[in-house]
Amino acid sequence: MNKPTLAVLFGGCSPEYSVSLQSSYAVLSNLNPDKYNVLPLGITRTGQWFHFTGTYDQIATDTWCEDLAHLTPVVLSQDRNLHGLLVFSSQQPQPLRVDYALPILHGKNGEDGTLQGLLELAGIPVVGCGTLASALCMDKDRAHKLASLAGVSVPASLVLDQGEDPQAALAFARQTGYPLFVKPVKAGSSYGISQIHREEELLPALDLAFQYDNQVILEETIPGFEVGCAVMGTRELIVGEIDEIELSGGFFDFTEKYTLKTSAIHVPARVSPETARRVKETAKTLYRALSCSGFARVDMFLTPDGRIVFNEINTIPGFTEHSRFPGMMKAAGYTFPEILDTILGQVMAP
Repeated sequence: MNKPTLAVLFGGCSPEYSVSLQSSYAVLSNLNPDKYNVLPLGITRTGQWFHFTGTYDQIATDTWCEDLAHLTPVVLSQDRNLHGLLVFSSQQPQPLRVDYALPILHGKNGEDGTLQGLLELAGIPVVGCGTLASALCMDKDRAHKLASLAGVSVPASLVLDQGEDPQAALAFARQTGYPLFVKPVKAGSSYGISQIHREEELLPALDLAFQYDNQVILEETIPGFEVGCAVMGTRELIVGEIDEIELSGGFFDFTEKYTLKTSAIHVPARVSPETARRVKETAKTLYRALSCSGFARVDMFLTPDGRIVFNEINTIPGFTEHSRFPGMMKAAGYTFPEILDTILGQVMAP
């Protein structure tokens, strides 16, 4: 049988470009070449698309787009009969069929439904969450509203549009109390997020968050600690062992997420079997409520009194071999290549 052509997309026009390179390097390095005809598609910070034929190490070191000998410009064709790319390797663009697409892009223009919609218009099956789920999960406000309708607790919050009078934010902060989180409504990897403890910190935190989105959300701080659950599947769901983030102080910001300088991640989480079961069931409820498919990481808070509170869903979580999603699945007995085969098998099944 012919091997399916799998396009793996990396890079992208996002502050999380560098994170995508590390995740993509791990994914590409662990895909079985006997099962898939792998087609690496790199997107530069400025939005140029290339078929990249160099080494995967060049992706990890962000030198891939400097190697002109291994870059061929491509565009995604919306002609569903073509079902793939137009490759500009000669004077006349040549078609290149793509059977499946696996986006490994984090944040805007990759994880927010824009790329998924483009691929769906082209008739190319997307590995992972589709357009609707990707857009909903990227939007913290709408994700919280749907989670609440599904019966899951969410933090008290307020959304502020860019240019809106900040008096509403000041009133919310005074009513809710400090500390508070100030976040862009649509961003990832903790970009633009602040935890504030005094009123004089609020306006600078709003200014920072507005650098990443035109809407900002203020959230109460939930006592306890964060737990996560990796989920794979669409109808029948597979969950990994839950993890627990132990913080020495502050919050799980960009630096802590990618260096664990003063924090630690425990897999499995140090909770009772019954609590772990409740967290897993809540994760599955949230995954379905937000129309997720393929794979995602569901993040929640566990309060001292045992309450589970929704935080967010990452539809394309970090995918290095040391990231949380693979770590939770490894604790459940899946190797990194087996995780990829399971995710891809859902889409490629006859």
